[in-house]
Amino acid sequence: MVVRHHQIDFASGALVFPGGKADPADFDPKLREYLDGASEDDKMCAIQVASIRESFEECGILLARPAGAIELLGGERLAELEPYRQRLNQGELTILEFVTRENLRLACDTLTHFAHWITPPMVPKRFDTHFFLALAPDDQVAMHDGHESVDSVWIRPAEVLADAESGKRTVIFPTLRNIEKLGRHATPEAAITAASETSPPVTVLPWTEHRHDGTYLCIPPDAGYESAEWKMPDREPE
Repeated sequence: MVVRHHQIDFASGALVFPGGKADPADFDPKLREYLDGASEDDKMCAIQVASIRESFEECGILLARPAGAIELLGGERLAELEPYRQRLNQGELTILEFVTRENLRLACDTLTHFAHWITPPMVPKRFDTHFFLALAPDDQVAMHDGHESVDSVWIRPAEVLADAESGKRTVIFPTLRNIEKLGRHATPEAAITAASETSPPVTVLPWTEHRHDGTYLCIPPDAGYESAEWKMPDREPE
């Protein structure tokens, strides 16, 4: 996971999964020639591309293969591609230009759709977010970009939950719920297997319910999380 820069307007300083926003260039139909196992749905295909691109930009993991290869890129080749991270992030070249120039194929087949969350209408800044699971290649070294993210860590779900509970780390609500879900599994492989058996995930669009004992934040019970409702803290009188 990575720690977001404190000057970013959303979730500043929070511990989050690497990721970001889909760019218009991620929807380029010409990209399909350079994808392995991409979704047939054009929108989901672009989301997969964005997931791989953003992971490369933000934490340096690149789920890609040299053209004609079966194995993912090794650490030595990845080091050669390091300068592209900033250029992609700054929009100096598109993901299509990157893969054609370096003769790469994006490994969409390594992604397992894990969760889909949409920010409720009551929140001023809204997101439509898809979460994917993938095994990081053994010899690729993850490292935050130093711009959007200022720290990075490999961390077990139980430790994230404990740090959030104690206040040591800031973890926003959707991230926390997905960490809990991941924490049911002893290994990444087990989590991926479980997610593949329940794909596509139930879309989570939280809503609030006002009850006699307070206000509750609710999500669909069939979405597969530890709970489907949480009592919100009472607001202090102004």
